[in-house]
Amino acid sequence: MAVFQLMGVDLVSDEFGRIAVPLSAKGREVVDVPEGTVVGVALTFRTGEEIDGLTFVEERSHEGRVIATDRNVLGGFRPGGPYEIQLSTERLPVGRGCGTYDVTGRFLDAEGRELARESHSFRIVHRGSVDAVSRSS
Repeated sequence: MAVFQLMGVDLVSDEFGRIAVPLSAKGREVVDVPEGTVVGVALTFRTGEEIDGLTFVEERSHEGRVIATDRNVLGGFRPGGPYEIQLSTERLPVGRGCGTYDVTGRFLDAEGRELARESHSFRIVHRGSVDAVSRSS
């Protein structure tokens, strides 16, 4: 088993439940999410060896500009899993914030070595244009 294996990334919301985000290797589907939705991210992974200081660094860009970088220290993990970590929730933009956002997440160990990288896109849409969360190409 690899040192680290990302198994899944899910968007989680009281409003629409849980939806799996396609990982980088599975194509570049775009997930549509209504503006103003309060959403969190759940990360599921396994470890093949003990990892100290596991950190998840997320970079979001919109219209070609990096708009946010978040760093979440997840802690130390023994070999095994699957482990699931749910990051804090946030309210998505409304109005002018609609559009497509590209997200790159990196998992680093305590020494700063990259263990995994994941990229996906989501599109914030006006509430009247979508009834539920959907995926499109």
